[in-house]
Amino acid sequence: MKKLFLVAALIGLSPIFAQENTEITPDNSWLKVGLTAGVPVGDASDASSFALGADIRGQYLFNPNVGVGIASGYTNYFGKDGVDDFGIVPLAGFFRYYFTPSGLFLGVDLGYGFLTNVDYYDTSTGKVESNDGGLYVNPQIGYHNRDWNIYAYYQNTFADNDLNVSNVGVGVTYNIRFN
Repeated sequence: MKKLFLVAALIGLSPIFAQENTEITPDNSWLKVGLTAGVPVGDASDASSFALGADIRGQYLFNPNVGVGIASGYTNYFGKDGVDDFGIVPLAGFFRYYFTPSGLFLGVDLGYGFLTNVDYYDTSTGKVESNDGGLYVNPQIGYHNRDWNIYAYYQNTFADNDLNVSNVGVGVTYNIRFN
């Protein structure tokens, strides 16, 4: 069901990415690179006490208020109580709404979160299985200017077997302009 929802959402967003005569300029397109730091919540808080990540995004502005793009990176969850570190590699589309040229923005990433080093015990087979990942959602609210974005976020991957890997934190990204 989660995969069906993801496919439907991406198809619904496809007209946004299919615009004609879009010229890439330093004023409407850039690469965002940055860091995130968060506190695990929910299921992840049982196995980790801190999450640290790298964030990379390619963004295109349709107008001064609406930006879309692709997002990826890596979030490492530091294991506690003898649990090994584990992580998430998201592959997502994102949408941002900028209220003014410099100031408040709202955004959301939607895609698939690939889990690393997350296993579970399958009671039906009696074996330890790898959990590949699931629907990835990352809503954000923050401040932006021409060069920087500073934001608060809630990152959640709805993985198989009712496992939710999530954290709440802050992030900062720097905008690298395309020439």
